[in-house]
Amino acid sequence: MGETRAIRGGKLLSNEEFRAHLALATRLENVGVLLGAGASISAGGKILQGVWEDFGNTYPDNAAWLTEEGFSPDGNLEKLLDRIQTAEQEWERQNAKGRNLKKLRHCRNNLYRSLIRTALLELKCWENPSYISRYPGLALHKQLLSRLVIGRRPGQPEPWLFTTNYDLALEWAADSIGLHVLNGFAGLHHRTFIPSNFELGFRNTQARGEARFGTYHIYLAKLHGSLSWIVGEDYVQEMTCKAIYPAIRAFLLEEKVEFPGLLIYPGASKYIHTSSFIYGELLRRFSEFLARPQTCLLVNGYSFGDEHSNLILASALNNPTLNLVLYVPEIADAELERIAMDKARVIRCRFLDRLLELKSPQVTIVGGGHKAYFDQFVSDLPEPILLDDHAERVQRLLKLFERMSEEIETEAVIAAAKEGEES
Repeated sequence: MGETRAIRGGKLLSNEEFRAHLALATRLENVGVLLGAGASISAGGKILQGVWEDFGNTYPDNAAWLTEEGFSPDGNLEKLLDRIQTAEQEWERQNAKGRNLKKLRHCRNNLYRSLIRTALLELKCWENPSYISRYPGLALHKQLLSRLVIGRRPGQPEPWLFTTNYDLALEWAADSIGLHVLNGFAGLHHRTFIPSNFELGFRNTQARGEARFGTYHIYLAKLHGSLSWIVGEDYVQEMTCKAIYPAIRAFLLEEKVEFPGLLIYPGASKYIHTSSFIYGELLRRFSEFLARPQTCLLVNGYSFGDEHSNLILASALNNPTLNLVLYVPEIADAELERIAMDKARVIRCRFLDRLLELKSPQVTIVGGGHKAYFDQFVSDLPEPILLDDHAERVQRLLKLFERMSEEIETEAVIAAAKEGEES
């Protein structure tokens, strides 16, 4: 059978079988990608567990105090931030001048500092935006975007990218290759979130006819917010990295500086009504995309720790034309074989366990440790030139059939004419 690479519908797939399936899936009408923290490691990021470790090493007293007060991360840093924000509001109601409230806010801000330091990726990109196009850490993201957009056939919708990350890796990569990003924000000097922008697109007004392959833009939905988003009383604004960086830098360097109001993760924030609007709209777009006919969603670097996204993925399986391709490094090759034989349930994740139990042909799970990392995921995507070569072969065959058909018709006409003369 060859080297085991993935499991689909309870059946093991060799590397060749998996690549063939992926090539077909990415040629479906709608193609999207969901990226988690693991997809940003190559650009200088960390998984959320790494953020907690950085927090513990940088602020050991804060980490110890939070643990003593019952605020342990339990493997999910974002849930911890949500609990801290909820407790902050309750403690403020009980005693606004209490010692514990001041300590809690201090720990919260330091936790945000660790989170932001990780999401910054590369300081040179913030200090000098012209460095973005030269930053080698974005090579894989550029390659991902290039393969997604160039591989689109005429008339097919543009690819969607969904991410739970706060960093700007995708935006920077798109800027580096001259690709437009539609993320719901519009405006030149005051970019605010307007959901109807997702219905817009770019086209070349000088073109005559339709391009054979490719598109001019992508759609981007950052499900947990972004370092470049600022929340106000009644609006959410997107800012350039150069404009927002001074406030971020001041917050990181000075403990007395308050959190600059970045819209990251839908917790119990001060402007809950404003932030819940944008988060709800982005999740709706995610759900709507998965409900489209002939859709493929590729998932990489995602830990399946977000319950909202998991619920949307689970309900999306009601769409019979949906194909999910999930990269899960935690599953080893041998464990894939054991799962196929119903010998084990090796993933400590109820969502993944349910998917494995379904044995649905709609779901393909890729394991094997490093074989499921972001670099291998990008490498697995079909190269556009291969798609172009395939199209060329199809066109040549069609022309050959046309010539053969014309020759047959000509011969038939000549034969009929000869029969007429003889008669």
